[in-house]
Amino acid sequence: MKAEERWQARFRASRMTLPSWARLAPSRSIYRSNATGTWEVYAWDRASGANRQVTDRPKGTAHAAIDPTGQWIYWFADTEGDEFGLWWRQPFNGGPDEPVAHDLGPGQPGGIALSTAGVAAISLASEGSFRIHLVRPGEPSRLLYEHAEAAWVADMSLDGALIAINHAEYGDFRHPALRVVRPNGEAVAELYDGPDKGVIGLRFAPVPGDRRMLALHERRQRQEPLVWDPVTGEQREIWMKDSGELTADWYDDGRGLLITRDNRARSYLHRYDLAGGGLTLLETPHGVIDEAGPRPGGNVEYSWSSASRPPVIRSSNGQVVLNPSGPSAPPSVPVEDLDVPGPGGRIHALVSRPEIGAAPYPTVFLLHGGPTMHDRDAFSPEVAAWVDAGFAVVRVNYRGSTGYGSAWRDALHSDVGHIELADVAAVREHVVERGIADPTRMLLAGTAWGGYLTLLGLGTQPELWTAGIAAVPIACHQTSYEDEAESLRAYHRALLGGSPDEQPERYAASSPITYVDRVESPVLILAGENDNRCPLRQIEKYVAKLAEHGREHEVYAYDAIRGSLVMSERIAQIALQLEFARKHVNPL
Repeated sequence: MKAEERWQARFRASRMTLPSWARLAPSRSIYRSNATGTWEVYAWDRASGANRQVTDRPKGTAHAAIDPTGQWIYWFADTEGDEFGLWWRQPFNGGPDEPVAHDLGPGQPGGIALSTAGVAAISLASEGSFRIHLVRPGEPSRLLYEHAEAAWVADMSLDGALIAINHAEYGDFRHPALRVVRPNGEAVAELYDGPDKGVIGLRFAPVPGDRRMLALHERRQRQEPLVWDPVTGEQREIWMKDSGELTADWYDDGRGLLITRDNRARSYLHRYDLAGGGLTLLETPHGVIDEAGPRPGGNVEYSWSSASRPPVIRSSNGQVVLNPSGPSAPPSVPVEDLDVPGPGGRIHALVSRPEIGAAPYPTVFLLHGGPTMHDRDAFSPEVAAWVDAGFAVVRVNYRGSTGYGSAWRDALHSDVGHIELADVAAVREHVVERGIADPTRMLLAGTAWGGYLTLLGLGTQPELWTAGIAAVPIACHQTSYEDEAESLRAYHRALLGGSPDEQPERYAASSPITYVDRVESPVLILAGENDNRCPLRQIEKYVAKLAEHGREHEVYAYDAIRGSLVMSERIAQIALQLEFARKHVNPL
């Protein structure tokens, strides 16, 4: 198989998310798959083995849930992939679609929580307001919560008596508080650990009548699990000596927790016994676990991959849970870990070397989005495509990334963008000194926040980069703030210390458009016409400035949000990027 055929086969390969199941009817599951070429929702009856496609939308479906009784499947229907719309539902065994709330207008989704009585708590944001509505079958919706700062529903107890809400009323979207209320809006209790220490609600115990809430806190400079009874106020912190950041889920009987530990770009699973406090490591392959969930009976199902091996849905009993229909993806190359001294401490980076050519290689620095995300030893068709094209791929978990503790993630208090790029520059110098990367053939690329850093890097570090590729980037923070979705405005305020009117200097200092006259390298910009996260107008302003200064550039616009759910569109975009790189970086 030729290189181009191989990387396209990886994008076309059938993949699926970890099936989630109804808590009181665990044989009924839903999952998302790209089997048709577009990510859609599927229903799976484990008892009969029957699978069926639930949604069929031109731009795909990103959000779905199943109610605890297994009677209904819910999904979010946006308009032309713009992440602005309404929730719909359909009976598990098929039937007509119906809106969940006839009287609600469209908004940006902030989650949905469901009870055994058919009650739904729906989070929507629009017009400067974050709202949570309670919807009961056959009744008008009722406003449960509203605030100008970001808020979203975390979960609802199975009986619907308690509803958990994460909110940023204290002014910091990045470090929310957790409040539990009753269906009438009465506050039961709240957890707020003060500035720079968020409390994130996960799930109520999966046992009828059990009030305990599972949450994540940051009291010891990393995310760790906490079991909280909001009625009595009792708290139990779950501590483990192993390094890495933690998240958790309940075992089906409520007596134990499944803890996922993310450490240095790999994942590990542990069972924690709430009665005795015992901790057991579950055997899993070396790599990354994207999702995991305990099944009734004690087995754990998880979605696993590594940089060299495509994703698979496994069980802790050793079996493959469900194979997606269609061809599987060809494997790729493993990653190499680098630890690089940086201006803010040790930087962890991942390197994927091509199997053709010799070092020093033409190199693409592929910067992750977020910034509160991180690159891992997981299968990536995009990384594999660059490797097949003859590039070494370097991915940097710069300051601002998750996975390395709260201090590393929260280092972006000032000088946003420049802090991340200082770490990128340190890693660039390291891979050049080690003879891995050719300094004359160096490409900077990324999507969303990674695209933003690409544009900023081309303007502030022009001597370091041969060319750049920025997909759905932030090009001007102020203009982006004016046009973006409400949750992104809240994030901007938290990150830059206020709105553009309150912090004009910070917004300008961190904006690529401020440095556009310093750009020397050719740049390719990909823009989503319906993207309300990195809106089109601010990209158009940046492109106009490039043209004004006579800088070489190309623009590709498409009618979807940042990460298209349509595989053919993703293939077209990667092909365009590879062609641009061949033209300006000359890998072979």
